[in-house]
Amino acid sequence: MGNDQNYLAKLQDYYADHGVLPSYATMMALLGLRSKSPIAALVARLKLQGYLESTPEKRLKPSPRFFERAIYDSVRAGMPTPANDDQHDTLTIDRYLVNRPSQTVLITVKGDSMIDAGIHDGDVVVVEKNANAGAGDMVVAIVDNEFTLKHLDREKNAWILRPANPAYPVIRPKGQLELFGLVVGMCRKYR
Repeated sequence: MGNDQNYLAKLQDYYADHGVLPSYATMMALLGLRSKSPIAALVARLKLQGYLESTPEKRLKPSPRFFERAIYDSVRAGMPTPANDDQHDTLTIDRYLVNRPSQTVLITVKGDSMIDAGIHDGDVVVVEKNANAGAGDMVVAIVDNEFTLKHLDREKNAWILRPANPAYPVIRPKGQLELFGLVVGMCRKYR
């Protein structure tokens, strides 16, 4: 089983680089195996474990489980704790962040008006369009035909958009305020 996980990791890396699964011949070279028989056995095991599937045309394709990533025990952001690399669960990023694929878009953030909410310039927010939003929710809104990312709030009987940076003013729409979507997650790449 340990070798299968190593082989799976190599297939995942190949898929990340090329966008397709390798042929059996390429798998032989990639995995250091000398014939197609062990490749066929590996593919069968990975299908049984739910990592691979076959298309109607009998081609290999990754299953949703192929994209799972291991979740390890928590790490403290304060004082160090003893290392423990026990895997407790798995997570597929898309399943975690996207509840309604047909209504979900990713938007790159420009600017720093939400910096105190932990949203930085260059981050990617996950936005569910046509979702219900209420006071305090982070939203992408359209104000006077321009998009903005802010906290939705109420002031008296009107909706306002509140930044998470004191250097920016509260937006009190003079015209129409339209909600594009509710921010349901965020991604940041450090390198």
